[in-house]
Amino acid sequence: MKHILLLPHGTAGDVFPQIWVGRQMLRRGHKVTMIWTEAFRETALKAGLDFVALKDEGYEEMIRNPALWKPHESLKLTYSFAGRSIGPYVHAVMEAAGRHGMPDLMLAPIMAFAAPLLRAKLGVPLITTHIATLQLMSAHEVPLSVPAARLLRRLPLLLRKTFLKLVAPYDHLAFSQVRSGCRTHGIRPPRRLRDWWHSPDGGLALFPEWYAGPQPDWPAHTLQWDFPLEDVADEKPLGPELSAFLDAGEKPVVFTLGSFHLHSRRYFEVAARIAAELGCRAVFATREVSQAPAALTPSVFVTSYAPFSALLPRARAFVHHGGIGTTSQCFAAGLPQLITPLAYDQPDNAACVERLGAGLQLDIGQFTVKRALPLLRRCLTDGGIRQQAAACAARMRQRPDADKLAAWLEARCLNSSPSPA
Repeated sequence: MKHILLLPHGTAGDVFPQIWVGRQMLRRGHKVTMIWTEAFRETALKAGLDFVALKDEGYEEMIRNPALWKPHESLKLTYSFAGRSIGPYVHAVMEAAGRHGMPDLMLAPIMAFAAPLLRAKLGVPLITTHIATLQLMSAHEVPLSVPAARLLRRLPLLLRKTFLKLVAPYDHLAFSQVRSGCRTHGIRPPRRLRDWWHSPDGGLALFPEWYAGPQPDWPAHTLQWDFPLEDVADEKPLGPELSAFLDAGEKPVVFTLGSFHLHSRRYFEVAARIAAELGCRAVFATREVSQAPAALTPSVFVTSYAPFSALLPRARAFVHHGGIGTTSQCFAAGLPQLITPLAYDQPDNAACVERLGAGLQLDIGQFTVKRALPLLRRCLTDGGIRQQAAACAARMRQRPDADKLAAWLEARCLNSSPSPA
């Protein structure tokens, strides 16, 4: 039995894929510990994982900041929080080691800056996890969340490579904490923060090739897999009231800006008017139901959480922010989707959906009844979009054997991997 450490960083869309990986390793008889903020303790424990809470460095304050969902400002907040989290991550890992012994493998995204430090300090192999193409930062297909990405895509490849190599506008927000952490633990700091982005032990891309194919400048030893499709449906099934609503009439249109978006009152006001114009039933999913309009007709149901794997097969279409977990659940349900991207990987996910013909996108600043209504109506009536959404669902049913992924991870555990660089 091996001890596997999961070190996620982000909101539910970032944490759930790690829980899915943890489940696969649990099935193989391994001990799995997740380290992240207290908000995810119950979810992790119900999934069968051990859990060590990261000392709060302002997580709740960060997710309540409206700038978290704005391009550029969001990355500033995220990098700053990641830097502050280095010390607490190290402390929590040592606590987990005290409980269950030294870990044999760690899995962490690039923003968990403590993970490479721990790899060097403890000699424990590290697999860098990627849930979206943004985290792999290819010059061959510059992510749309990168500043001036559309302009960069028009430049020769050499200039794109040079730009991405030299320009790092957010690194300074965390690099001083990285250097400080390295000094504290006797580790040589990286010359640049991005030198720590990709572990030499391997990388795991949790999205399929039909969605985004591998690029020549991806790190070596990267395994591309599939969407995890984790939404903790076994632990958090559809509530009885929502189930009764779905049983009581025609399939609804589902609207959300993500489980952790706490500034979406205007969005749901527009969504309510759109549903009224269409004469359709609707489900609004938002962590804080007070964000929905107070006076809604019985044709609109508001829920603080619903597992999309159970909800979306009973829906007509999905209007959402373009998070990778939400997008992949939409693919699995064969639903047409209208995406209103905000930040992070969401513009790239929206572009992929449009490229596949499975939906449309609209800038969140243009989310008005006048602009969104005709696009949603097209999603509901356009045979081509519905056909391509169904084709995506068919691809999603061709899933690889998760035991092969688990075996790949086992082969990279301690004593099966090269020594730390």
